[in-house]
Amino acid sequence: MNSHPSHKRRPRRGAALLFFATLALSGPLAAQEAPSLLGFAAPNAARQLDAEARLDAMVDPANLESWMRRMTEKPFFVGSPHNYDNAMWVADQFRSWGYQVEIAEYEILFPTPKIRHVEMIAPESYVATLEEPVLSQDGTSGVDGQLPTYNAYSADGDVTAELVYVNQGIPRDYEELERRGIDVRGKIVIARYGGSWRGIKPKVAYEHGAIGAIIYSDPRDDGYFQGDAYPDGPYRAEFGVQRGAVQDMPLYPGDPLTPGVGATADAERMTPEESPTVMKIPVLPLSWGDALPLLKALEGPVAPASWRGALPITYHIGPGPTQVRIHLEFNWDLETAYNVIATLPGEEYPDEWVIRGNHRDGWAMGAADPISGHVPMMEEARAIGELAKAGIRPKRTIIFASWDAEEPGLIGSTEWVEHHAAELSEKTVAYINTDGSGRGFLGMGGSHTLESFINEVARSVEDPQTGVSVWERLHAAQSVGGGREPGDKSDIKISPLGSGSDYTPFLQHMGIASLNLGFGGESGGGSYHSQYDSFDHFTRFGDPGFQYGAALAKVTARTTLRLANADVLPFQFSPLVSNIKTYRDEVMALLEEKRNEISRTNALVASNAYVLAADPTQTYVPPPSEEEVPFINFAPIQNAITRLEQSARAYDKAYAAAFAEHAKMTGSEYAAMMTPDHRTALGRVNAALVATERSMTREAGLPRRPWFRHQIYAPGFYTGYGVKTLPGVREAIEEGDWAQASEQAEHIAATLEGLARAIDSATGMLGG
Repeated sequence: MNSHPSHKRRPRRGAALLFFATLALSGPLAAQEAPSLLGFAAPNAARQLDAEARLDAMVDPANLESWMRRMTEKPFFVGSPHNYDNAMWVADQFRSWGYQVEIAEYEILFPTPKIRHVEMIAPESYVATLEEPVLSQDGTSGVDGQLPTYNAYSADGDVTAELVYVNQGIPRDYEELERRGIDVRGKIVIARYGGSWRGIKPKVAYEHGAIGAIIYSDPRDDGYFQGDAYPDGPYRAEFGVQRGAVQDMPLYPGDPLTPGVGATADAERMTPEESPTVMKIPVLPLSWGDALPLLKALEGPVAPASWRGALPITYHIGPGPTQVRIHLEFNWDLETAYNVIATLPGEEYPDEWVIRGNHRDGWAMGAADPISGHVPMMEEARAIGELAKAGIRPKRTIIFASWDAEEPGLIGSTEWVEHHAAELSEKTVAYINTDGSGRGFLGMGGSHTLESFINEVARSVEDPQTGVSVWERLHAAQSVGGGREPGDKSDIKISPLGSGSDYTPFLQHMGIASLNLGFGGESGGGSYHSQYDSFDHFTRFGDPGFQYGAALAKVTARTTLRLANADVLPFQFSPLVSNIKTYRDEVMALLEEKRNEISRTNALVASNAYVLAADPTQTYVPPPSEEEVPFINFAPIQNAITRLEQSARAYDKAYAAAFAEHAKMTGSEYAAMMTPDHRTALGRVNAALVATERSMTREAGLPRRPWFRHQIYAPGFYTGYGVKTLPGVREAIEEGDWAQASEQAEHIAATLEGLARAIDSATGMLGG
C-alpha cells in the first residue's frame, strides 16, 4: 500500500530545472548561517545541529542498496517464509545498533486464492490468463512462491452475467449510468483503476446490485499512454496486474475480524461472513491485456469522453452482449503478522515517545512498495544508534516500528495501536511515517500543527540532484507549476492525510500528531503491486544509486531527533487555523454549490428539458425532483474559528517571549536554569501540547464509522485513500443528508472550541 503526498505531485522536471538555472540562490547549505530551531533553546539548537551534521556523514546509500537486494530476493507477503526471515533479520540489525527489540505477533485473517477463473462466454470465448509473464530483463520475475494476481477479501462466488463498463466505478459514475437508464443489478461490472481506492469499486457496485466486479489497469492511467512500458520503460506492461486488498477500510482498517481490539491469539473474533468489511461480491484484478477482449466485445452506448481510456477500441458501456463468468474461492486462513518494535530509551523523558514507522510486507517483490521506504528508515536508525553509542542520546524515547501486514489493510500497525491504545494515548508525542519512496520532490503530509516544523526540516537537507535544499527544489517546482509566486518564501502547505498507510491508526483513531514523508515525481510508475516491483525495476527507474533514499533518511532522522530532543515540542497552531479556515470555506462553498445544483436539476425536470448535451439523440432518464437545501447554521463554527485564531495568536506570543529569554544564554547558564522543578514544568507544557491533537478527536467518531475519531481529517467514505477534511459535515452535504449536516456542524464547532481550550492551556503553562 502506498499513499504519500509525493505520488500526487508530478512537477514538470525540465521546467523545474530551467527554473533552477535562472534562480538566484544563496550559497551551499553548509555555508549558510545556522538557523535557530523550533522548540530549542539556543545552546541546545547548536548541539542538535552538530549531531545532525555527524549523522549526515554516516548515511551511506550503499547500505540501502545492499539491504534492498537482500529483502527483495524472494516474495515476502504475510505468512510467507521470507517475510518471517526478513522480520528476524531486521530485528537482529536493530539489536546490533543498540536497540531493545520486541517482536509483536498478531493472528490476522489473510485469505489466499484456491480458484481464480474469468471467462467471456459470449459473444465469443476468451479465458483470461491471470498471469504475469517472466521477463529476462527482470531477475526475480519468475521466482517461486509468489502470490497469484487477486484481490484479498473478495467474496467467494461463481457468477455469470452480462458485463457493464462503469468507468472508475465511483458514485458519480453510477449517477451517470442512472441518467442514461442503465442498471447494473444482476450484472458484472468492469471498472478501471483510478479515482478512488480499489476497495470502493466493488463496494459501490454491490450497493447498486451488481453480483461481481472486475478491476483492470487501463494504459491511459498506468501503461503505454504514460511512457514506455516495462521492461523498456517504467510503466505497466500488457499483462502486469495490480494486486491489492478490497475490504471496506473506510469503516475501519486492520484485521476484519477484530475491530477495535488487538488481534492477539486469544482475541474474540467474528467469522468472515459476519465482518462488515469483507467484500460481499467476488472481485478480481485484470491486466489490460486480459481486459481488452471483454471491453472490445461490449456494445451499447458509447462511453462519455472522460470515461475513455487508451485501448485501441471504441469504449462502449453495455450491458452486453459480453457475458462473463467469474469463479473465485479462497482459503480463509489466519496468518501470523510480525511487527518488529525497536526502542531507544530517552535519557530525560523516557515516558514521552516519538514513533517512527514503515511497513515491511509486500504483495510480490515489493522493492518500491515498501522496501524503498524501509531501508532509509533502517539507515536512519543505524545512524541514531551510532550517535547514542557515542554518548549523544535522545531526551525522549524513540521507537522504530517495522510493520507487518500493511498491504492487506494497515493490519500490523492497527492491531498494535489497538492493543496498546491506553499507553500510546498517554505517552506518544508524534508518529512519523514513510512508505514507498522514489526520486524527485519531497512530499509532505500530516497534522498541520507540524507544518512549520517539517518545513524547517526540509530547508536543512540538500537535494542530491540540484544541490539546493529539498524545500527549495519543491518550492521551485510549485512556482513553475503556478502554485506559488517565485519570491514567496513562506512555508509550503503540507497535505492533509486521508489513508493508505500506517499513520491512519495513530492520527485518525488515537489523535496522535503524524507526518507522512517520501520522495517522488520522477520515478515513473507501472510496477505497483505487481511482480515487476522488483530490485531490477527500482534500480533502473526508481532511485538509481539510492541518492534520494539517503536524502529521505536525512529528512526523517532530523524529524525524529528534533521531536525527541526539543525543549518545547515544535507544535505551531497558526498554520492549523489557516487550513481549518480553508476547509470551512470549502464546505460552505460545497453547500452553496449543492443548493444551486438541486435548483437547476429541479428546473430542468419541471421544464422536461433534461437531455444529454454530449449526444442530443439520447435523452436522459429524468431524475426525481429533490428537496431544496435547508438552512444550515455555520455560525457556531465561525465563532469557534474566531476564538481559535485568538488562541493561536496568544500561543505564538507566549512562545516567542519564552524563547527570547533563552536566546542569549550560554550552555552553562541554560543548564543551571534547568532545575528539576523547571524540567517538571517543561513536561507539563509538552503534555499540554500533545493534548491539542487529542482534542481534535471525538469518542463517538464519525457517522457510520465510529473507529475514525478525528474531526478534521479522515479518509472519505467513498474515496478510501483520499482525504475528507471536516469529514462529518462535508460528507453529509455531499450525500444530501441535511439533518446530519446540521448535527455534524455542531460537533465540529464543539471540537474547535475544545481545541482552543487545549491551546489556551498550553499557552498558560508556557507563559508560566
